[in-house]
Amino acid sequence: MSWQDTYNTWKNQATLETSLKQELTAMAGDDSALEDAFYEPMEFGTAGMRGVLGPGINRMNIYTVRQATEGLARFMDTLPADVKERGVAISFDSRHHSEDFAHESARVLGQHGIKSYVFESLRPTPELSFTVRHLHTYAGIMITASHNPKQYNGYKIYGEDGGQMPPKESDLITSYIRKVDDVFAIAVADEQQLLADKTETIIGDDVDQDYLAKVKEVTINQKLVDEVGKDMKLVFTPLHGTGRMLGEKALKNAGFKNFSVVKEQAVADPDFSTVKFPNPEFPEAFKMAIDLGKKEGADVLIAVDPDADRLGTAVRQPDGEYVLLTGNQIAAVLLHYILQANKDAGTLPKNAAAVKSIVSSEFATKVAASYGVTMINVLTGFKYIAEQIEHFEATGEHTYMFGFEESYGYLIKPFVHDKDAIQTTVLLAEVAAYYKQQGKNLYDGLQDLFKEYGYFREQTTSEEFDGVGGSDKIAALMTKFRSEAPTDFAGYAVQGTEDFQSQTESFADGHTAPIDLPQANVLKYHLEDGTWIAIRPSGTEPKIKFYIGTLGSTLDEANDKLAKFEAAIQAFIKE
Repeated sequence: MSWQDTYNTWKNQATLETSLKQELTAMAGDDSALEDAFYEPMEFGTAGMRGVLGPGINRMNIYTVRQATEGLARFMDTLPADVKERGVAISFDSRHHSEDFAHESARVLGQHGIKSYVFESLRPTPELSFTVRHLHTYAGIMITASHNPKQYNGYKIYGEDGGQMPPKESDLITSYIRKVDDVFAIAVADEQQLLADKTETIIGDDVDQDYLAKVKEVTINQKLVDEVGKDMKLVFTPLHGTGRMLGEKALKNAGFKNFSVVKEQAVADPDFSTVKFPNPEFPEAFKMAIDLGKKEGADVLIAVDPDADRLGTAVRQPDGEYVLLTGNQIAAVLLHYILQANKDAGTLPKNAAAVKSIVSSEFATKVAASYGVTMINVLTGFKYIAEQIEHFEATGEHTYMFGFEESYGYLIKPFVHDKDAIQTTVLLAEVAAYYKQQGKNLYDGLQDLFKEYGYFREQTTSEEFDGVGGSDKIAALMTKFRSEAPTDFAGYAVQGTEDFQSQTESFADGHTAPIDLPQANVLKYHLEDGTWIAIRPSGTEPKIKFYIGTLGSTLDEANDKLAKFEAAIQAFIKE
């Protein structure tokens, strides 16, 4: 059907939810907005589906949520009865309609006789991952748009291992979703009846306590925390999201008593009224934390995004100002501490391994190598890190020590199979105490690592293409890079090109080698000076991302290289 036909179906739908009907009426006559809302359905990317709230098949609303859940339910209907019986865990964040979407999901599952375990109120994404494993459910649903602006929401499906569904299962569920032709005909059960007959169960504090008990195991050197951490001043902000309750409790349980929470941002606010983007990658997200930090003389500021799976930090300098660390820098500092603390305690396994995405820094790789620890690279998406954890546990080949992505996502202990900012908050506070005991701070620790391993610098930029033609423009850019294959960037020769779509690496001398990773629409260039450049369409947003990782003998040299490579990428795009 054309977008106009789909639009008319929605417009003439007598049972259309009232607020969506009002929005649709307000859009009348705006063909551009209507086409964008109705031209194609949302797709599952690296982290489920995510989009703007509103009416339409390309929007987040109760009908697209029902459709996604119906696809999951139909897939589960094909499973053996004992597997289907395990049910689905469901959680949600602080965004508009998140709670509604969670309960609509339970109603769809209940119509199929599938049990659901729904949190009583908002909870972090990592706790949902934990809950799937803890309750042994077959799947999990997390209603969240992570760090996106207020007009977004999203829907993630987790597998029985507690990781986000890998491509094979996700594609299969997507095929069932696409078979749901009429989103208005999806049957839903009465929720009160589901609760009465125990098909739906409300969960809460009991799971929280079990999760927090596991978080206590994240601390490596309790004596250090007891001696230094108890007096170290911290500021914590959940950025209006899910992280407050568990974040505060986790810090207290670990022994960090002297911390403050940004009061205004402790309120679960779907409009994120104090920040434009509730993203700890952005300096603007730290403005209120910095103000409070200066007032109280805090050593470290920690911010987590609204679903508490990403974390950023800022460190007080001698002049009282704060400097932010990048996601890659935080990862290097954390990994170094984990390995050194375990080495000191005699608990560093001989088969230790860390895992990172292919677009994350080689800084952490060099740190790992200095301890004789293996670094394994995987595709972008924490589900691939979860797959490695499963492999380690099944084979005993390696012992998992740490996993991360450059986009501020880290996992310390694998009782969760997704990035976990609650765990990371506790460990980062311990690392800050480690340096404070030496008369230093986290930033000083980073400088020490630069001196030891080299001045690594990374940068991620993106080009955004909204609307109907956006995906075509992104595809055209990827085609340009493949067909016109750059031989150098900023005068530095390309020595090897990894094309994860063809699963082949091509070298400057003409020979090729296979890539032993799943297929993905990603290009990665390796330059003669050790710099790498990667290009990847986002799996959740209408943008194409450009990653640069370089190394200098000084920080100025590394920064100068970043600027040159960024200019070279832009020049190639515009040729």
